[in-house]
Amino acid sequence: MKKAQDIQNFFYSQYFADGMRITFGTVTPALIFSLLGDLQIGITISLGALAVGLVDTPGPPSHRRNGMFACTAVVFAAALITLLVNSQPFLLGLTIVGLGFLFSMFAVYGARASSVGTMGIMIIILNTGAGDVASDAISHLAYLLIGCVWYMLLSLSLHQVRPYRQAQQELAESIHNVADYIRIKARFYDPSTDTDKNYRTLIEQQIVVSEHQDNVRDQLFRSKRIIRDTTKIGRLLILIFTDIIDLFEQSMATHYDYDSIRDQFGKTGMLQHFKRTILRISNELDRLAYQINANKRPKPLYDFKQELEQLHMAIDHTEQTYGVNTLPLKKILINVRNLIQRITNIYGYFDAKQTNTFRREEADLKRFVEHKEIDLKQFRENLTLKSTQFRHAVRMATVLGMGYLISFMLDIGTHSYWILLTIMVILKPGFSLTKQRNFQRLVGTVIGGIAGALILLLVKDETSLFILLLFLMVATYSLIRINYIVSVMFMTPYILILFSFLDMNTLSVLRERIIDTFIGSGLAFVSSYIILPSWESAQVQGAMRKLLIANYQYIAQALKIIAGQTLSVTDYKLARKEVYITTANMGSAFQRMITEPKYKQQNTKEMNKFVVFNHILSSYSVTLLNNVQEADNSALTGEHIKTIRKTLYTLAQSIHLFEPDDAADDFHETEVETPADIDANNIDSEELRLITEQLQFLNRIAVDLHKTCDRLAEQQKSRYPA
Repeated sequence: MKKAQDIQNFFYSQYFADGMRITFGTVTPALIFSLLGDLQIGITISLGALAVGLVDTPGPPSHRRNGMFACTAVVFAAALITLLVNSQPFLLGLTIVGLGFLFSMFAVYGARASSVGTMGIMIIILNTGAGDVASDAISHLAYLLIGCVWYMLLSLSLHQVRPYRQAQQELAESIHNVADYIRIKARFYDPSTDTDKNYRTLIEQQIVVSEHQDNVRDQLFRSKRIIRDTTKIGRLLILIFTDIIDLFEQSMATHYDYDSIRDQFGKTGMLQHFKRTILRISNELDRLAYQINANKRPKPLYDFKQELEQLHMAIDHTEQTYGVNTLPLKKILINVRNLIQRITNIYGYFDAKQTNTFRREEADLKRFVEHKEIDLKQFRENLTLKSTQFRHAVRMATVLGMGYLISFMLDIGTHSYWILLTIMVILKPGFSLTKQRNFQRLVGTVIGGIAGALILLLVKDETSLFILLLFLMVATYSLIRINYIVSVMFMTPYILILFSFLDMNTLSVLRERIIDTFIGSGLAFVSSYIILPSWESAQVQGAMRKLLIANYQYIAQALKIIAGQTLSVTDYKLARKEVYITTANMGSAFQRMITEPKYKQQNTKEMNKFVVFNHILSSYSVTLLNNVQEADNSALTGEHIKTIRKTLYTLAQSIHLFEPDDAADDFHETEVETPADIDANNIDSEELRLITEQLQFLNRIAVDLHKTCDRLAEQQKSRYPA
């Protein structure tokens, strides 16, 4: 049942929609001109459409439109310059190196700009030897331009027909990721689960959650149409997303000392009850995501009211039977109930009566998205060896030049540009990403090549081959962003079938492709070692500092509440968002670091401690903020302020151990005035003791974290002295 739903969900997803759109936009010109008797023109138009299609990734409508316009300009300029120098091998080599560097530097402006630069390099590579400066070259440019414009019109027209569809699909994907996060948390209640290993898996999933939430945020909060929408659909998407963010925060708050809980309650059977309920919550979210993706009216999968009653009775039975303090179990039950309530609220939004009022506290939506200006100053500031993007651009230009020389000097075949294409695709700013992409490209090409050869040997009917070609294209472009290795497995046979339609010797083409792929992979991989390598271990301190600052600012919100200040919902959620993003960035940096060569992997145990301590700190901070916001004033004391000040001071000391990367990474300690009468109405209560206990635990974690930071900072200084 679950597998069938996953398959259905994929066909409703943005990935499949992207694959269909790119395939249709690319195949249509070639098919039309093939029927008219001039396939070569159709292929040239399709090339322009493909370049713009690969840049058309999900995002705000204005960003997609601007990206496609920029790609069209870059494609035209790159093709024009390449055709002008095609007859001069030396000038062509200089062009590949120079424009390879320039287009690689586009990455300083973000992922979409980086894609535009990559398409520029692709057009240079595919146009080497395409023609001389003559009427055929002018026609070639015109057909490329027609392809770019054709795809833009197609994409923008589809968006006008269904303006909310991409945001809806990205929201559904985000809910699926939160469901997977909660599913991983459920494993902590299984005594057989390795806690440390599960922490690593949890942090990896948190990275995925953060990336997709950022994508949804971009699509919803940058779209004027959605923000200003007075109809139900626009408000509904924003309401669901803000509640999913709150639900994710609540799931982080369900963090405990799991080893201790297992020791206390493992024999009672209560942990199995909680695991089952939490898994059902994740299943409920999966079901909700599927229904939103399928554009259906969501209906609950489980009756959680009965589930909660059974949990409550089981806790009472445990207390009576085993005579243990069940307060930790009651805390878990409260958090589980809160998760269920948030899901119930989301189902309620599909009742027309409940979506008439927009939340006032969410009105300042544009503050939740980062605003970047494209200017030359940012480009100039990155023209230094300290910049990872500059080092990558130099490496890319150098290796492209080497690949061109090899393809020019050696008689490998008529498609030696595959060496350059392989370099372009595989070579990434960091060693670990290059290593991963290298493996995926090689394995995908070999397996796909064997599959393609078998298809061509067994299938002779051209209609059947064309249908297979369409299937393979859709699969390639649907999977390219989620599973690159499988995407390449589909890409290679589709290229072989395409060449078979051009009456080429496909087995010879396959041999060429595999040889060229190995040459390009080897050049890319070796260069990541020796040409201005970017080691994560030398740069990770920037991510550590930013994460510490984000946690500091988040915990400082609790100090403001205890001191009697009114907390802005927007400021609070901005601080929370920063914790999520910096946690994900730190987790990504750590993952990349542990895939680097062994001699570069120093301090990995301490770094793992840093990541885990920060995750625990963030999780307990969420719990603390929730309790402090809901607490009565009589439960907040001057002692609480002293403890939280000690925690913040310790965190500040940890932050000062690491040098800032840039001026934007500046840090100032929070100053909050303490009210003189804070202890006037204090009454000893369970609520007061709970907040005291949480603050003391946070302080202990901050101290442990500082010790780890101190060791890491010392070891870093000894390895990379100023």
